[in-house]
Amino acid sequence: MKKQMITNLKIVVTAATLLIATAIFAQPALAEVDLEAGRGLAYSCLGCHGIDGYRNAYPSYRVPKLGGQKAAYIVVALKGYRANTRQHPTMTGQASSLSDQDIENVAAYLASIGGDTVAAGGSKEVSFDKAQACTACHGNNGVSVNAMWPTLAGQHEDYLVRALTAYRDGTRTDPVMSVQAGLIAEDDVEVIAKYFASLEGLETTRPE
Repeated sequence: MKKQMITNLKIVVTAATLLIATAIFAQPALAEVDLEAGRGLAYSCLGCHGIDGYRNAYPSYRVPKLGGQKAAYIVVALKGYRANTRQHPTMTGQASSLSDQDIENVAAYLASIGGDTVAAGGSKEVSFDKAQACTACHGNNGVSVNAMWPTLAGQHEDYLVRALTAYRDGTRTDPVMSVQAGLIAEDDVEVIAKYFASLEGLETTRPE
């Protein structure tokens, strides 16, 4: 059963990678990123993501750490909120006001600050077994193997639970995660979140 799940995941990942590559090459060329422009636009982002332990009001969970996250993934996330494949009133409002170039600038700036320990991974405090299938994309140490997939090491446990739940109930969609999350037993969601949260990695983003 486990081997079949891993095989299914590899098939889904391959298909998703082809879709992502097609989407990338179909995009019009953007100007080089402007970190100063990104700094100005990111001011409102840091009102939540720059405060250690800041919580979403309802449902209650800590907003994700961005320090050390990959710029390409932040772009994917912001475009997802703008396209409503991710649902969050505040994030949709923020992302909807940004152009593609704005998103690239914001992502580059946020990725440039914080997260000094993210490349190291680190020791884990909980069982690896339940999270094994996830490591095909997110790495054994929780550091993603593809710039467009999120690094999970050190992310808040309750945020990871929320994200997996959203993929499971369809309020967040993705060609890989929508399928993969459906293969995870409900009782295993918290175990997987605890595993990745226990690794050294992402940090709360702090303005320079």
